[in-house]
Amino acid sequence: MPGKDEKETEVLGIRLSPRLFELLAKLQEIELEDFEMEVGDLELWIQPGAPVLAPQKTAVAGVPRVKGKPTQIIETDFVPPIETYPGKVVEVKLGATKAEGGTRGKSIIIGGETTPAFYTFERPTPHPPAIAVDVFDMEVPLAKAVKMHVKDVIGDPAAWAKLAVEKFGADLVTIHLISIDPLQKDATPKEAVKTVEEVAQAVDVPLIIGGCGDPVKDAEVFEAVAETFAGERFLISSVTRDMDIERCANFIKKNGHVALAFTPMDLNLARELNRKLYDYLPKGDIIMDLTTAALGYGLDYAFTNMERARLAALMGDAELAHPMSSGTTNAWAAREAWMKMAPEWEPRELRGPMWEVVTALTLLLAGVDLFMMMHPAAVKTVKDVIHQLMGGGSGGTEKLVEWVSMKI
Repeated sequence: MPGKDEKETEVLGIRLSPRLFELLAKLQEIELEDFEMEVGDLELWIQPGAPVLAPQKTAVAGVPRVKGKPTQIIETDFVPPIETYPGKVVEVKLGATKAEGGTRGKSIIIGGETTPAFYTFERPTPHPPAIAVDVFDMEVPLAKAVKMHVKDVIGDPAAWAKLAVEKFGADLVTIHLISIDPLQKDATPKEAVKTVEEVAQAVDVPLIIGGCGDPVKDAEVFEAVAETFAGERFLISSVTRDMDIERCANFIKKNGHVALAFTPMDLNLARELNRKLYDYLPKGDIIMDLTTAALGYGLDYAFTNMERARLAALMGDAELAHPMSSGTTNAWAAREAWMKMAPEWEPRELRGPMWEVVTALTLLLAGVDLFMMMHPAAVKTVKDVIHQLMGGGSGGTEKLVEWVSMKI
């Protein structure tokens, strides 16, 4: 309590003792302990802060004008990158001439690539892909667009083969021995040999010997054909994982032929089958068929599988370093290739061969070396494209933008 002579000073409504002011005057700060203050009303005064002025906009001197659109493309030289790959695709010869111990008028070599398909800016493509036309030894259901071209030779495989070579421009002929199927005519190996002999006499191009799909019957017929035509380097189509691989490989090697190793879309299975064949055959006697799916029915899977195989071969995978074959005729298994559809999809006589062409050209860019085809227009179109790509030229540049005015 203040003394009697001390007068209290009132600050902000609070009466304080002069003694307290004396103590505070000697100190810059004071700390109170166990301090309690009882007040009625408490008012706080907050000093206003300094006013903040908004930044003034400075005048922008000389805003640059927007440049106009370029009126021409800048001309410059483009040098494509050149890569070197450690691997190489094996070369395989099909057909043997008289000088080589056979009767064919020519031999065809496929494979040998050291770059991806048609990378001619890196290195030339060593051999053009070849095209074989399918011929059947008995009447089979055919799409109208195909049948109209072969109706006069159906049931006569020799005449059909001659038509394929002389008119359709086939590099090879595939004779499918469908009649040997136990569920069809169950023709004997002797009858099959006679059919092949008729075809071999009718044409002098290399032959591909196709079976019926029965692993036991195919092996019997293939062996008979291989022995009868020893030294001809026919392509035996095909050797599969469920066949007697040792038996097939032995008669193929003994008689100087080539094996077509067929597997579904699985590169591991392709490697496995090739490894088994290596025990009996040199690598130059093996071609791979990794399965062809038609446009609209898995073509993207077929392309990816074949492209992976080719790139793996170039990167040094010796088990996949073989030429590839495509059963492009599978395009006709797509009903959209032959069935009657709405007017905007007609005529099917044109739609069908286009379906086969798109299937072939897609796989051509994946690296396929041998195509088995059927429609003459499709064969001609693919051969023209191959010829153009082999030359490293460009298409008609004046036609590149014609699609702009197409009616869809």
